[in-house]
Amino acid sequence: MEKLFTIDIHTHILPKNIPDFNKKFGYGEFVQLEHHKPCCAKMMMNDQFFREVESNCWDGKQRIKECDLQNIDVQVLSTVPVMFSYWTSPKDGLEISKFINDDLIKVVDKSPNRFVGLGNIPMQDTKLAIKELERCKSIGMKGIQIGSHINDLNLDEPAFFPIYEACEELDMSLFVHPWWWMAKEKMDKYWLSWLVGMPMETSLAICSMIFSGVFEKLPKLRVAFAHGGGSFPATIGRIEHGFNVRPDLVAVDNNVNPKDYLGEFWLDSLVHDDKMLEYIVELIGEDKVAMGTDYPFPLGELEPGKLIHGMPFPIKVKEKLLSTNALNWLNMKKEDFI
Repeated sequence: MEKLFTIDIHTHILPKNIPDFNKKFGYGEFVQLEHHKPCCAKMMMNDQFFREVESNCWDGKQRIKECDLQNIDVQVLSTVPVMFSYWTSPKDGLEISKFINDDLIKVVDKSPNRFVGLGNIPMQDTKLAIKELERCKSIGMKGIQIGSHINDLNLDEPAFFPIYEACEELDMSLFVHPWWWMAKEKMDKYWLSWLVGMPMETSLAICSMIFSGVFEKLPKLRVAFAHGGGSFPATIGRIEHGFNVRPDLVAVDNNVNPKDYLGEFWLDSLVHDDKMLEYIVELIGEDKVAMGTDYPFPLGELEPGKLIHGMPFPIKVKEKLLSTNALNWLNMKKEDFI
C-alpha cells in the first residue's frame, strides 16, 4: 500500500485502572478492569464478564507501536460506549465523565502528534453536560462522543439542542456512536445487538437529528456517525418516500426533504464491503467519508485502511478519505501533527 497521511476517527480507549464506582455510588452496573494476566484484562460489569481486552485498549505506547505497523499517523480517541453512564444520577455521571476525560487527555498530551481526544459528557443533564463540554474544550479536546440515544430519549429531544448549540459555538466536533442497550432484550442471541441493533441505532440517530431540524438550525455543527451510518444509507430511499407520502407523520418538525441533508454530515468508512464503501462515497460525497476502524475491537477493520487503499478511487479521493475529511471534521490541519 502507498503511504498516505492517515487519521482514524473511530478508536476506543479505556483507563487502565477504573475505580469501583459501584461501591462508591452504591448502585448500578459499572465497568471495572480485572487485570488477570500481563497485557490483558477482563471487562467486568459488577460480577458479570463483558469482554476481554488487551493492553492496546489503555496503553498509549502500545497503540503507537500498532499504529506504526498499520501506517496510522493519528488516532481520534473516544471512550468505550459501555462507559457512557447515562443511566446514572447526573452528579455521578459528571464525576465519571471527568474521570474518563482526565485519563484520556493524559494519553493525548503525551503524544499530541499521534492522538486527538473526544470527551464524554453526562447527556442526562443538559447543564452539567454543557459544563463538562466546556471543560473538555479547555483541556484540549476537539470534540465529544455521544450515544445514539440517551436512556429512553432519541437525539431529537429538545433538551439536547442546547448541547448541540454549545458544540457549534465552541467549535467542538460531535461523534455519534450506536449503543445497543435499547435492543438488548430482543437481541440476546447470535450477537444480534451488534450485528443488527447497532446499525439500526445509527439510522435512528441520523433520522432523529434530520427530522428534528438539527442540521437545519445548526448548519455549522460538525457531526460524524459511526459504522458508515449503519442502516441509514441502505434505507434512505424508504425514508424519503415516507417523508413524501406521509408528511403529516414525518415532517412535523422539519419540512425539508431528508435527502437534502446528504453531505451535511460525515460517516466513517467502517462498512467492511467495497460496494458499500463505493455507495456511501457516492451517496454523501467524497468529502464526507472519513476512515474509522473501531480499533481495537474485533468487529472493526482489522487491517486499518485496507478497504480504502483497495478501492479504484483516484489518489486524491483516497487522500480525502484517509485524512482530509477527518481534518475538516475536527477543524484541524495536517501541520497540527508535525
